[in-house]
Amino acid sequence: MNGLFSLEDHVVSVLDDMIVEARCGLHPWERHPERPNLLRFSVRLYALLATPRAANTPILDYDHVRNHLKGLRDRDHVDLLETLVDEVAEACFADPRVEACFVSVRKPAIFNEAAGAGIDVFRTRAGWERGA
Repeated sequence: MNGLFSLEDHVVSVLDDMIVEARCGLHPWERHPERPNLLRFSVRLYALLATPRAANTPILDYDHVRNHLKGLRDRDHVDLLETLVDEVAEACFADPRVEACFVSVRKPAIFNEAAGAGIDVFRTRAGWERGA
């Protein structure tokens, strides 16, 4: 281990391009309570392979992350994507085997001249537990 993330073999559980609605953003047009933003999330959960072959490793379940993302539609407005990403990271680390996670979120319809705007965050459990 390097102290933050082991350099051993990992399995990566992937949830790609999940579209959800959420009330999020700083712009005035993003604050309309009846028109939430469309957000596109991609999430990767990294865990050590428990056996020499991936096929023998217990599954790394992404359902709890998917359920969390589906629940964003019902929450109050938040200003920052960073707030949502931190909540997703917390859902990722609910599984004690997850050593790290990658969370990407895009607003695909925020600007006419761009395919999307957003952030990507890679978090390690060690950093998360330190509050870094």
